Amino acid sequence: MTISVGATGLLGWKIVQRTEARQIESVARDPVVQRSTTYFRDKIAATTKAEELVKDYRLLSTTLSAFGLEADLPNKAFIQKVLESDPADKSSLVNRLADKRYLRMNEAMGFGSTKPAKDLADTISTAFVQREFERRIGESDDNLRLSLNARREVQELAGRTSTDRTLWFEVIGNAPLRKVFQGAFGFGDNYARLPIDRQLEEYTKASERLLGSSSFKDISKPENVEKLIQTFMARSQLTTSPTANRYSAALTLLQNF
Repeated sequence: MTISVGATGLLGWKIVQRTEARQIESVARDPVVQRSTTYFRDKIAATTKAEELVKDYRLLSTTLSAFGLEADLPNKAFIQKVLESDPADKSSLVNRLADKRYLRMNEAMGFGSTKPAKDLADTISTAFVQREFERRIGESDDNLRLSLNARREVQELAGRTSTDRTLWFEVIGNAPLRKVFQGAFGFGDNYARLPIDRQLEEYTKASERLLGSSSFKDISKPENVEKLIQTFMARSQLTTSPTANRYSAALTLLQNF
């Protein structure tokens, strides 16, 4: 069921923030969602091999959706290799992939060299409900979905021990997250064609201009995450709305905030 907040752009974002907790509770009570999470809880403990998981459509669907990787549902052979890959081996498949959502899934499920995440069933079920909420929001406004995703992902990045350089490469390699930074910074699609080190330079410079820092310790502060998202929403509104001029003043204010 699509979730429509009745508005787009900055107004839509404000409405989502006010109603989010209630909407997530509603999604969690949805019979379709409950069947998915209950099935996962019932089956995952007895699933000891990646091969078993990918052969079970319902288990695989819930797992991939919890990490925003549901588009890979048909790619069972690839996902099995990802899950079986050794996260401790820097040359392994899962470590070579630019999109680190695969690594986080690998580490959580524990089919490689690591143990499964503590309280795996709860962790995946909670993430699945959150992602399902975002997906339903996105059916009416994909920019709102991207913003919700970015808010969560930035917080997760800031909690890691990786260097800021590594974290920026993760942003660049994560398409949904990159879209928010790219949009907020005013980057066109051509930036993706630049050498990766040049992209890193441009992203960090733009972050310092907009947010006052290129460190994720600072970027993850609530006021900076909010500024990032509001700038993204305002710029998106400018490029998609026939009444874009109404939002130009708001964008100017955000840039000078």
